[in-house]
Formats: sequence, structure tokens, C-alpha cells
Amino acid sequence: MKVSEFNYELPKELIAQHPYDKRDEARLMVLDREKQTIEHKVFKDIIDYLNPGDCLVINNTKVLPARLYGEKDTGAKIEFLLLKRINEDFWEVMVRPGNKLKPGTKVMFGNGLLKAEILEVLDGGNRKVKFEYEGIFNEVLDEIGLMPLPPYITERLKDNNKYQTVYAKYEGSSAAPTAGLHFTKELLEEIKEKGIEIANVTLHVGIGTFRPVKVENIEEHNMHSEHYYIKSEDAEKINKAKKEGHKIIAVGTTSCRVLESVADENTGLVRETEGDTNIFIYPGYKFKCIDNLITNFHLPESTLIMLVSSLAGRDFIMKAYNEAVKEEYKFFSFGDAMLIK
Repeated sequence: MKVSEFNYELPKELIAQHPYDKRDEARLMVLDREKQTIEHKVFKDIIDYLNPGDCLVINNTKVLPARLYGEKDTGAKIEFLLLKRINEDFWEVMVRPGNKLKPGTKVMFGNGLLKAEILEVLDGGNRKVKFEYEGIFNEVLDEIGLMPLPPYITERLKDNNKYQTVYAKYEGSSAAPTAGLHFTKELLEEIKEKGIEIANVTLHVGIGTFRPVKVENIEEHNMHSEHYYIKSEDAEKINKAKKEGHKIIAVGTTSCRVLESVADENTGLVRETEGDTNIFIYPGYKFKCIDNLITNFHLPESTLIMLVSSLAGRDFIMKAYNEAVKEEYKFFSFGDAMLIK
């Protein structure tokens, strides 16, 4: 398939720049694959599409305030984006401007609260660095770091918590699993009270999620890798629902990618496990575990619009996206939601 088959025209003003004041009052487009119908709802109506015994699978990763602004001893301004902890205080980071940061260079952040030394230039221009600080690294980061918002959000976020899900628990992501941003604690309680199981997976979202597809034939695209794990009690909830014939509803493409990475080829059952996945889901893929998907509206020609097209069908997705533009839905991270059922 050609990457151009996943393009659509999006007016710039439909790219959401701010999170909703009330998370669950975002709009919700409901796609019924069997009937090929489209409904327009509000996100809190999602509960009407979940039945007792179903299992809602959420990604409880937490976004690191991973964007750091500092300076060299010469006064030159430097930007770091934390990508991956290698071990202890050693990290892989994306840097800007790269030509000024050779091995041995030292950078200071937050008036000296955090210091870094460039150790090595890695493939692709990223750097291996060692940090020095007093106290606890994550507490220092919370004090001086900023949320690594996607490049299409041009306005600064006033409240970092708005770019976290209400169930975020394990720090490690460079971007939020944005479909989950629509849930409130109250809505999750209502869902539980209706008899729907909620299971957790963890997938730490990498900055590669924003990497464009640069090849014309999508089969030639090299997918980025991300780290995940599932605990035994969550695997049991998913498997119980599966065995009893109930639906598995993935919240977001990240939860979907975890489940499809680990599910048994024949049964669709999952297990307690940890690893890295570079699964690339595009039309023609046969889903093993998930039945429904809650997701946001994705960038044109992205791997994520290819994933949702593999579940709902490319033609149906492109029809839905064009209708979303016509109805002035908000797009991308802080935008509106879609349920594919």
C-alpha cells in the first residue's frame, strides 16, 4: 500500500492547542463497523457502548517532564529531550543544537540543580549523557522539566497534569497515551460499577511515535521500538473476559500494540510478560486480541492512522476523518475521540 492512501486535508485551526477543561466532555465519534454507520456523541457516553463482563484495557504509563532548557558554560542555550534511561544516571537524549554538543561538553539546567556531561554521540545524532544532581532525579525533573508536547502544539501547557491520564503511574514516556486523557476518575468508577473490568498494561511511548513514514510503500517502513509489560493479575482479567466471550476494548493505539504483540496467535490470550515491541499494524493485519478501540484522530500518513484503518477499513476511516473535518472535530493529542466498535 502507498503512504499517500492515508492522506487527508486538515485545516490548521482544527488542531487542538489546549486540553478540554472537563476531560470527558470531548466529542466522541462512534464507528460501527458492521452497520458502517457514524454517530456523534460526547465522550462520557462511552459507558453506553460497554457491557458487563467486557474488559477495558488502559495504558498506565506516565509522561516524564522530559524537555529541559539549559546552557553551556559559554552561555550558549541548549535543549535536551530525554528519550531513554540507559542505566542509573546515564540517558539517551535528543539535543539541540547538536553541533555544539561534542563529547566532554558540560551543560547546566535549573541554575545548577541538574548538570550533564556529553559522553558519546549515538547513531542518528542523539547523545549519551551522564547527569549529576542532589536528591532524587525525578523530583529534580518535576521542578525544572517541561512536558514534551508534540510539535503541532505550539502553545505552552499551563498545567503539566493535563498531559497525564488520571491513572498514570509508571514514569517512562516521552508522550502521553492520549486516548486515555478523556477519562475522569468518576467515569472510571461508573464503568466499574456497571460490571466492566479495567485492566492495566504499561507501554512507554517513545518520541518515535511522531516519526513520519518516509517511504512510499508502507511495508518498507521501519517501526520504532517501545518497552512494555503486563502483570499477571491484568493478564488474568483480559483472559477471563476473552474466554467468556466478552469484548476487549483497548484504550489507545499503545494498549492495542501491547495486546497484539503478546497475544497468542490462535487463542488471543495474553500472559504476564515484559519486552520491547516494534509491531507495525496496517491494513491486512489480523487482530488476535482486541475487539474495539478507543482512540484520538491521528496525523495524515502516520502509522497510527494506518493502525486504525486496519481495524475499521481504510475507506471507512477516511470517510470518518473527512466527516470529522466537516463537523469541526478537534484533532490530535488534545482533540476529540473515536470509538471503533
